[in-house]
Amino acid sequence: MSLHDRIQGSVAAVRDQLLALSHDIHARPEIGYEEFHAAEVTTALLASQGFVIERPIAGLETAFRATKGSGALRISLCAEYDALPDVGHACGHNIIASSSVGAALALGELADEIDATIVVFGTPSEEGGGGKVDIINAGLFDDIHLSMMVHPWSTERLEAQCLAVVGFELTLLGKEAHASAAPWEGRNTVDALTLAQVAIGLLRQQLRPGDQVHHMVKTGGSFANIIPAKSVAQFMCRSINIERLNELRTRVDKCFQAATLATDTSYEIEVLGHEFTHMVSDGDILKHYRSNAERFGRTFELDDEGITKPTISTDMANVSLVTPSIHPLIKIETNGATNHQPEFTASCITASADQAVLEGAMILAMTAVDTALDGPLRTRLLERIAR
Repeated sequence: MSLHDRIQGSVAAVRDQLLALSHDIHARPEIGYEEFHAAEVTTALLASQGFVIERPIAGLETAFRATKGSGALRISLCAEYDALPDVGHACGHNIIASSSVGAALALGELADEIDATIVVFGTPSEEGGGGKVDIINAGLFDDIHLSMMVHPWSTERLEAQCLAVVGFELTLLGKEAHASAAPWEGRNTVDALTLAQVAIGLLRQQLRPGDQVHHMVKTGGSFANIIPAKSVAQFMCRSINIERLNELRTRVDKCFQAATLATDTSYEIEVLGHEFTHMVSDGDILKHYRSNAERFGRTFELDDEGITKPTISTDMANVSLVTPSIHPLIKIETNGATNHQPEFTASCITASADQAVLEGAMILAMTAVDTALDGPLRTRLLERIAR
């Protein structure tokens, strides 16, 4: 029996556990750094199959490292399991966690034969916080030769365009006053926020391709008859790399300076989480992924036709700059819904989603095996760390 056949058999043997894990995480959405239940049930399944669990790691209560085998090639799979506020698992992280676990369970049985060590990282708060960056900063990716995961999407794509991103909270500070009796005594932060929004809106005409700014207003006063002394908004800036992102941040900051100058207010900025970088996919590993995905009838016409890649941001991009990585998008049926919509949440526990869990696990495991047995690629991966 071939190694690929054995992978299919291994995933089939834990089919019910993997789908139960996916549905359990989906049913109990937990936002970033609060994924205690998800981390518990994920590590429990891995431990039941012989993985050694370390938790917490990197100073994060909901992060873990699970390891099996002792071979030379250290292969990591990233399990995300945080949800979004209000809309739950509208990015399908339940699928990500379960497919990575499934791949790891199959690979764990083959680790000695392919001379590999299988590592699963439980990575909290991909939606803005950046748990993988904490794990990188703790040095836990330093001895990893390659890292993989799949991400559910409405189409099949080998990779997305991962933009560098930073999130921050803008707090505008002014002065209260009676809005009718003495408005001249006040300093209106809603006016300041409005001017900032207009300035950024006008700036967008001059932004370079790949530059994006978006935001939402959190608070803006408490009563119409009080000049609002405090307004808070959350912003995200994205660009094609960190250098361009820093340039964009400078231009956006000038919009805040102008708005507060005009309204005689002031502002403060608090960065939320880590900066995410652009991503560099490993082309050789990605070729093995494609070959194995096609075994299951998954096709990549959009990539072959050069259709524009979807733009996203992820801390998996940070991982890709420290170890060869892939982050392909695996298709689930969504009936027209896109990520971060409630309808996408509902799509993440359907038969199509379950199929993505199982096939994603098998494709990742087969990709890891093919990479481990690809002589030149294996040598390149091992020598990168040896140097």
